[in-house]
Amino acid sequence: MALFPLQAAFRGDFCVLVVPVDDQDDMNAIAEKVAHHAVGLRVAPQEKPKAVFHNGERLPGDLVLAKAGIGPMDYVEVAYV
Repeated sequence: MALFPLQAAFRGDFCVLVVPVDDQDDMNAIAEKVAHHAVGLRVAPQEKPKAVFHNGERLPGDLVLAKAGIGPMDYVEVAYV
């Protein structure tokens, strides 16, 4: 388990954040960590699932960061789906 910084934004937000995650987090956990900094603050809450996108591709929710091919400080976007 290692701390891993990502540049991240929640779709609809105007802020790009640096969000610390764990390299063993799956995409569902990462989506929640990013949402924590935007939803209810600058993005309206919705009763929909969230997904992580990297290079325009939606990543499976159970994919672990260490196996996703994402590097430190890479950009990801989280969105309601």
